[in-house]
Amino acid sequence: MKFGYTIIYVKDVVQTVDFYEKAFGLTRRFIHESQQYAEMETGATTLAFASNEMGQANFPTGFQENSPGKPPAGIEIALVTGDVIAAYDRSLSSGALAQVPPEVKPWGQQVAYVRDLNGVLVEIASPLD
Repeated sequence: MKFGYTIIYVKDVVQTVDFYEKAFGLTRRFIHESQQYAEMETGATTLAFASNEMGQANFPTGFQENSPGKPPAGIEIALVTGDVIAAYDRSLSSGALAQVPPEVKPWGQQVAYVRDLNGVLVEIASPLD
């Protein structure tokens, strides 16, 4: 078994891909012609987005949709960069919502938190030494 990908259910897949390109500098791998599913280039593990409609079809008993107006889900996306402050500022200027400004953790890693346009928590962190 190996970790293959993370799928985040979102209101608008295309808008979310555009946001992640602008806010975090990620590159789209593809958007399915249905515009219900997309993948980003993120290294060894894929970050994917699927529409809430697809989530409703996959989970007929329901699921908790992400929303910036509600508390974030108990999960986060962690993106690693050599310049946390610049990445944090870029994300905010692209519409991310500030949660925790950059700070150095006791183990020496610089970390900041924002929420994306869907309300998903995104950690922006320096590499671990």
